[in-house]
Amino acid sequence: MQDFGKIIFKIDQVLEEKNISKNKLEKEANLQRTQLNSYCNNKVKRIDLETIAKICCVLECKVEDIMDYVR
Repeated sequence: MQDFGKIIFKIDQVLEEKNISKNKLEKEANLQRTQLNSYCNNKVKRIDLETIAKICCVLECKVEDIMDYVR
């Protein structure tokens, strides 16, 4: 089976850099804590574009700021 690499989320890193709590992100982006934790802990199986857009909007960042592709 071919290794296609994986997507790694860096949301915790951006939260720390911007001094924003998970609680604030959760509330302002209207996300459930379990959903946010899945992204922060790289446990997401299917990426929801609306969720990514909400996170980027609240954090005032680009998609590439919160996720990386790693081979």
